[in-house]
This record gives sequence, C-alpha cells and structure tokens, in this order.
Amino acid sequence: MSELFPRKQIMGFVFSLVLTAVAMAVYFLDFSFAAGMTILLITAFIQAMLQFVVFMHAGETDDKWLIYGKVYFMMFIALVTVFGTLFIFLWDM
Repeated sequence: MSELFPRKQIMGFVFSLVLTAVAMAVYFLDFSFAAGMTILLITAFIQAMLQFVVFMHAGETDDKWLIYGKVYFMMFIALVTVFGTLFIFLWDM
C-alpha cells in the first residue's frame, strides 16, 4: 500500500510551501534590496526546478538527460537575453 502513496509529490508540495513562506518573509521582514533579491532569485530557481522534476516528472523517462539539457539551454538563452538587454539599455554599450 505504501508504494501507492504519493510521498514524492506530497514532499514536493510541502517544500514548495516552505519556499513560498521564505519568499513572503523577504517582504514582511523588510530585507535590504540586495539581500531580498538574492533570496528571491535563489528560492525562485529552486522552486522552478522542484516543480519541473517532481510535478512534471522530468526525470522519470529514459531520455531525462536530453530533457535536462534542453532546460539548461533554455536557462542559458534566458540569461543571455536578460543580461544582453541590461547591457544594451541600462549600461549604454
């Protein structure tokens, strides 16, 4: 019977709630901008990966490394786009 219990999904849900509580604590405890943004970015990245692995079942197929490779490439393209935009518009280069 224990193999039918969705232990992984419940633990993922609880961990998502904890990460959300940490993110809300940044707002309510009035952290500095740098500390708040650092905590928010770290918790957002962890929560996105948690959602991807636990609830989208990314690691349960035979081609899981292909899926993870596409995710890493997607994150690389997003970072290049964000920092490229900042480089052009804010830093006047």
